[in-house]
Amino acid sequence: MRVLHTSDWHLGQRLVNLERTEEHQHFLTWLLQTIEQERVEVLLMSGDVFDSGAPSNTALKLYYDFLRKVCATCCRHIIITGGNHDSVSTLNAPKELLECFNIYVIGGASSDPLDELIELKNEQGELQLAVCAVPFLRDRDVRLSVPGESFEEREQRIKQGIAAHYQAFVPHIQKYKQQSIPVVAMGHLFAAGGSASESEKEIHVGNLGQIGADQFPQEFDYVALGHLHRPQQVNNRHHVRYSGSPIPLSFSEVTDKKVVFILDFEEGQLNDLREVAIPVCRQLVRFKGPLEKVKQQIALYDNSAYALTAWAEIQLELEAHLPDLNQQLEEVLSLKKDELQLLIHRPPLIQKSAQTLEQQVEEEADLHTLREQDVFLKRCQSAFPDADHSELVATFSELLELMGQEEMES
Repeated sequence: MRVLHTSDWHLGQRLVNLERTEEHQHFLTWLLQTIEQERVEVLLMSGDVFDSGAPSNTALKLYYDFLRKVCATCCRHIIITGGNHDSVSTLNAPKELLECFNIYVIGGASSDPLDELIELKNEQGELQLAVCAVPFLRDRDVRLSVPGESFEEREQRIKQGIAAHYQAFVPHIQKYKQQSIPVVAMGHLFAAGGSASESEKEIHVGNLGQIGADQFPQEFDYVALGHLHRPQQVNNRHHVRYSGSPIPLSFSEVTDKKVVFILDFEEGQLNDLREVAIPVCRQLVRFKGPLEKVKQQIALYDNSAYALTAWAEIQLELEAHLPDLNQQLEEVLSLKKDELQLLIHRPPLIQKSAQTLEQQVEEEADLHTLREQDVFLKRCQSAFPDADHSELVATFSELLELMGQEEMES
């Protein structure tokens, strides 16, 4: 049986208020073609279908148009799990209807492992694959609140709760292992040892709920993870992987290779695993350095290999403030207006040695680049300069997570 692992589509995502619809449509069209060309039988989507718990009509149309079209391909089974960005109720709303088309949606966690255990059969009705389709595990899914517990105790309870959720499948999958039926697990979490980028939201209270690759039961032949946007193995385990996002969701991902994983299972085990590169239709590009160097890089930039206009981030390194800085940038960018669009112009870095005493003050932070936790930490440092702020920041992160969950459920 051939399986394709993808995740973190984030349909409806905007970058500095610009929509990514064209890029997502390009990816989904390519995905349909790849499913046909590779003769994929099972599609696994490991969370964060949407970028928001209240996706736009455009994002919903992309999603349902894709599901409609994939049903007409060779792909016989589609399994979709919810991520921390997804609304459980939005994903689950058409669940019963989609099951009629062999599309299985697990929007939120269940206390019964059998609700997340899916058997996949071939056209002759023979069982070929078992999937433990675990969605994003919210705080309330994995631990009960204990009054007065410490920061370390809370962290440990979250980790134990996540590991216990996966261990609960073990008694139910022994029969598959005895019959040489491969078992795949899905998950949407931050596994210890993973490499994150700037675009992932913190989950499980500042990523406290990190479990290692060795905490997934050994009965799993493959673990298809979502949440981290860079494709990678976890702790160098060949069978525990993040597929990553299909498009770069922030400028921190400009050098990342975007892929999907294709798995072949034969005689009850993973026989082959390979990555297939996703073609890029829009490049995100960073220009950083002295003004003349950046102007030269912009002038030489060639976007002919890409279908869509490139989006740029600029951060200059200057010896002193220049009154006509914006004008100089506008002039060179105007020569590339059909190839390059400036999205982010970060405050210039002024070299300390060239600054006067009055200039050697901390630059005012750009609120567009700060997270809520960053602002809260700055306030803590201002109010309690000599205190340890880790407990306060962890509690604040927990409140943010709970607020986000309530918004998705409302």
